[in-house]
Amino acid sequence: MTANSPTILALDFDGVICDGLIEYFEVAWRTYCQIWSSAKDTPPDDLALRFYRLRPVIETGWEMPVLIKALIEGFSDEKILQEWVNITPHILAADNLEAKAVARKLDSLRDEWIATDLDAWLSLHKFYPGVIEKLKMTLDSGVQLFIVTTKEGRFVKRLLQKEGVDLPDTAIFGKEVKRPKYETLRELIEKAEHKPVKLWFVEDRLKTLQLVQQQSDLDHVQLFLADWGYNTQPEREAGQNDAHIRVISLSDFSQDFSSW
Repeated sequence: MTANSPTILALDFDGVICDGLIEYFEVAWRTYCQIWSSAKDTPPDDLALRFYRLRPVIETGWEMPVLIKALIEGFSDEKILQEWVNITPHILAADNLEAKAVARKLDSLRDEWIATDLDAWLSLHKFYPGVIEKLKMTLDSGVQLFIVTTKEGRFVKRLLQKEGVDLPDTAIFGKEVKRPKYETLRELIEKAEHKPVKLWFVEDRLKTLQLVQQQSDLDHVQLFLADWGYNTQPEREAGQNDAHIRVISLSDFSQDFSSW
């Protein structure tokens, strides 16, 4: 560790470390077909590309099949980008569905897929160039590394192990912790081995970073918006115009902390 490095590095997973767009679409399509009884086995030609473009609107996994439903129903990309928070409850209510039920269906299909064809499932996740090497260098440097994500921790652990990064369960805070990310950051500071704490947090969702900003006791946390993740140009511009957020590129991320 140096004066220009954190004592704790907290990273989001999807959109910062790992690009899971192909898997997201595949499991979302399977879930959509089961919930809405689609007779089609294959999605329309342009559906995947539209889904990839609109991925930034998704906050938690259960929304993914709902996004496919919205696209199939004819919602325009622009309307989804502007009004997603209103579209999701409309679609759920129309079919008398609850978010928890959609989430259970998606998780069960993913679990079944992992149990029956793990290699195929793993192969649909791509790690961003240079990120795995950066994780290994960070672990070797003495900086404490934590993953703070809305993805289930067991999936994160399995994917990282495949790349030779073996983090203990205590270093992975996934969907199962059921609390906002800023609460997890607060806990990391409270339980830190080294004081004073210099916590750096890299996330691809601007809203998540803004929620951290709203916590007065976390005003010393250095916030980074990953510009290679699931965010839009307006969000990146908003990050650049925020004095408390640094917009970081993938090439910067792979460099020494002093370059951040």
